[in-house]
Parts: sequence; C-alpha cells; structure tokens
Amino acid sequence: ARANPQVAGRVEAIKGQSRQYLAHEYFNRDWLPMHFATMAQWLEPAKLQFGCSAHFLDHVNAINLSAQQQAFLKEIPDEQFRQSVRDFMVNQQFRKDYWVKGARRLSVLQQAQALRQLRVVLTTPRSLVPMKVQGALGEASLTEAIYGPVLEALADHKPRTLAQVDAVVQTKGVAFANLQEAVLVLSGAGHLALAQDDGLTAKARKQTDSLNAHLLGLARGSNDISYLSSPVTGGAVTVNRFEQLFLLARAQGRKQPADWAQGAWQVLQLTGQRLVKDGKPLDAEADNLAELTRQAQAFADVRLPVLR
Repeated sequence: ARANPQVAGRVEAIKGQSRQYLAHEYFNRDWLPMHFATMAQWLEPAKLQFGCSAHFLDHVNAINLSAQQQAFLKEIPDEQFRQSVRDFMVNQQFRKDYWVKGARRLSVLQQAQALRQLRVVLTTPRSLVPMKVQGALGEASLTEAIYGPVLEALADHKPRTLAQVDAVVQTKGVAFANLQEAVLVLSGAGHLALAQDDGLTAKARKQTDSLNAHLLGLARGSNDISYLSSPVTGGAVTVNRFEQLFLLARAQGRKQPADWAQGAWQVLQLTGQRLVKDGKPLDAEADNLAELTRQAQAFADVRLPVLR
C-alpha cells in the first residue's frame, strides 16, 4: 500500500462502477495481470508485431514521463522490454494496443500526407473543453496559444481534414507538429473524434437512425444504455437518459424545451419515478417539471448543436 498509495482511490472508484462491469472485469475464474511481453509471445506465432498504443495520450511523453524516464527508455533497444519498463514507470492499469501483421513503415512524407487527409470533429462544446489534461505525471495545462486556435477552427462541430484545420491555424502561428499533438491530446481526452467521409456517413445514416430510434424507446423504461450511434464518427456518443427523453419528445413533434420536459415528465410519471436534486428527491410535480425544463433548456443550448 505504501508503494501504491493510489490503490485507496482506485477502490473508491470501483465502488461507483456498475455490477455488470465489476463482474465482467474482476470476477472471472482466471483473473491474472498480464505483462506486455506475455501478449507479444502469444501473438508471435500469428506473425503479429506491436504497432503502437491505441490510447492517444500515451504518445505524449511530456504528460506521462519525466525527462529522466524518457532518456532511460531511449537507451533500451529491445521494444518488448522497453514497453514493459514503461508500464512500471507509469503504473499502467489497462493497455490498448494495435498489433500489425506484415507492418510496412511509411516515410515521413507519406505519414504527413496521410495525417493531413484525416477528418476530425469536435464532440464536446467548445466552452466545455477544459484547458487541462490528465497524464501519468498528473494534471497538465494546455497552451492557449496552440489549443485555442485549434478549438476555434472546429467549434462549429463540422468535420474537417487536418489540412483544412492547418490552413486556419497556421495564420495564428500554430505549426503542423503542434496541431498533430493537439489532435492527439484532444482525441485522447475524449473531445475530438475521427470522422468518416460524407459518402460513408450518408450510407450509415439509415441504420444509425433506426438504431437510435430503438434506443430512445428503451430510455422510456431504463437508463441502461447511455449512448447513441453516430453516422459521422461510425461509433457511439454519450447521451444520458434525460437527454434521450428530450430527443424522443423532439422526434414526436414537441418544439420547445418546455415541451420536451413535459414529455419526459410524463414518462417518469408512468414509471413512478422522481428527480433527485442536490441529493434530495423532488416530490412535487411543479419542482420536477421546473428541474426538467432547466435541463431541457441547457440541452437545447449546449448539447443539441453538437448532436446535430
């Protein structure tokens, strides 16, 4: 416990996780920590080699490793051993890695060209993106002179290629290398997502609309699923139950936030549920409606433009 003082905080965090997750993660018959080298040995017969971490923030050394640690890792020639040592340095809990069969390295020029073609979209309202990020070394501040222009270029939540973003931020003195790191950090922190091209988005929309309609219907009876599917990213977007009920009311033709709140309240009445505010249940109908209306208006102002 002295060597790992953060274990107490981790146990506290586990207390707040769902039973389904805990059973899946910790109650397996053969629960055993796995070292990176073990995974590499298992995948070697399939001719798979380690590509890189799929957790974008791992690629930003400044927030994870001290200067001494970075220098020490550079002296280790063996990739497997270097990754294992890094895991001990940062006290790694979960790894997310890409493993590649028949890997072929891009030249610097090819890599730059491929990066410029990537499309990204801002998934968090610009005003709610914190100018801080958490790494293994603790909390780090984001440089306003770099991240400000990048966020402003994406603030309308429309997909853009990195080449398009670069053309805008260059005029503000942001180099392409700075842009690359900003995209890594913002993506790793969950504020930026890769976007599909318009053709794939249009092709996927019929299926995502159908799935989302089904999920909105489920939100009437439970809060088990707090995500909707996006044809733009090809993945999931966090949308809590009340926000889903507001979207359901909107899809049913209700125009204003107050009408969405009324629709959500009707659902809660059917299931005998009440809202909780500041740790206390709201018993009166007027209090529940007032709180739902406040949340619906905030949703209309902040979250709905992003989801659109």
